Amino acid sequence: MTFRALALLPLPALIAVAPAASSELSQVQAHLSAVESMTATFTQTDRNGKVLTGTLSLKRPGKVRFQYEKGVPILIVADGKSLWFLDYSVGQKQRWPIGGSPLGVLLDPSKDIGRYAKVVPTADPAIVSVEANDPKHPEYGRITLIFEKMASAPAGLQLRGWVALDAQNNRTTIRLSGQRFNVPISDGTFRFNDPVRATTRK
Repeated sequence: MTFRALALLPLPALIAVAPAASSELSQVQAHLSAVESMTATFTQTDRNGKVLTGTLSLKRPGKVRFQYEKGVPILIVADGKSLWFLDYSVGQKQRWPIGGSPLGVLLDPSKDIGRYAKVVPTADPAIVSVEANDPKHPEYGRITLIFEKMASAPAGLQLRGWVALDAQNNRTTIRLSGQRFNVPISDGTFRFNDPVRATTRK
């Protein structure tokens, strides 16, 4: 099964099969610990089929930036403490604690993912699928990470993307390409202009 086919499966189909051996989960933990930074191109597809593209910059612990294509007035940034959703078209911003978002599994390498994640077997032996959620906080949503086994990547895995399901059952699929691991990324990458202040000045 290809990554594209896997990503398009309904989420219940991904979680209905029995967990795989813990060795793959340990490999995922090793990969997350080995990746201090990553850049990639992303393609985002929402539940309505709308597609957006952009660039991803990730720096652990706690920093990520989704820079959308030109003309899209949205920015998603984690600054090390909080995850921000910024909409410059209407001058609004929303904030979540990093641990309270599905992306927390990617942003905090110190977490023991064995406590809240499980391997979801796939038909393709080259693909490792891991579902993570906090049963104590269903409002945080659920994320299924998709990895491809690749000898040249950290711990032998390359993150291909993920499927996120929020508390309102809104499903978002992210596919990555052009991944580069452990490259220098300035902390300034994770700063942003406040959309509320920008609207007030107009």
